[in-house]
Amino acid sequence: MTFNPDADISGNTTRRRGRGAVVAGAGGVGVLGIIALIAGPLLGIDLTGLLGGVTDPGGGTGTSGGSVIEDCKTGQDANEDVDCRMAGAQVALDAFWGENMEGYRAPQLTVVDGSTPTQCGTASNAVGPFYCPPEEGVYLDPTFFSLMQQQFGASAGDLAQLYIVAHEWGHHIQNITGTMRDYPNNGTGPDSNGVRMELQADCYAGAWIGRMTEETDADGDPYLLKPTDAQLDDALNAAFTVGDDHIQEQSGFVNPESFTHGSSDQRKFWFANGYKNGLGVCAQPFTLPGDQL
Repeated sequence: MTFNPDADISGNTTRRRGRGAVVAGAGGVGVLGIIALIAGPLLGIDLTGLLGGVTDPGGGTGTSGGSVIEDCKTGQDANEDVDCRMAGAQVALDAFWGENMEGYRAPQLTVVDGSTPTQCGTASNAVGPFYCPPEEGVYLDPTFFSLMQQQFGASAGDLAQLYIVAHEWGHHIQNITGTMRDYPNNGTGPDSNGVRMELQADCYAGAWIGRMTEETDADGDPYLLKPTDAQLDDALNAAFTVGDDHIQEQSGFVNPESFTHGSSDQRKFWFANGYKNGLGVCAQPFTLPGDQL
């Protein structure tokens, strides 16, 4: 249980799109290929160039399509159904950032069923959750959590799932605050802007989870319950599992100069740092020298 069963999440605007065949790109790259390329999980940037994403000319793109997810009214619904869990996360994340960021505007969260075209390539579980800057939209196929368990050895429980959604929200914050503009892609490696971007998003996710019981609905009921030690371990495990070195170890060779997301230890550290110390420490990935990240 992660959500307060009595919390009101009926105001969510999460949408569902998809039911198409998965388009893996020009090279026919599927889940295993994405893992090998370290391009899929939690990428949070434009995927088109990496995946050869194909846009369906008849399907349309953008965040306005699809239908609002229905029957997600309470925290109990979020505890019982993964789609409602994503919808509940959207409500709680918007409440948090609305209180902590002046001029906040919400991204559109889209739950993908199978695959769907976007301006950043095809969204599917093979790609993993990602944020599409030109749309200001987060895309996530919940079956990705099963793939994390099968392919990465992650436990991927409820709080780990919320960490992943919150990480993508962090990329939205980077987009609307100008961080993406100020620190553009400058290649790969442990000191790259891409790695710093990912570590800051992990910090943002940790900061939200650390304060998540403070966000309440109109009746004063907190959206989320205080996480247990086991749930925090699960979220830390998810951060560890999607580190560049852990993913590269699956192919037997670790090359730090190709890192795009940071090492497993870095990702755990910045999640934990945000959780313990709040948003105030989350600027540090862009102010510290690479050897201190």
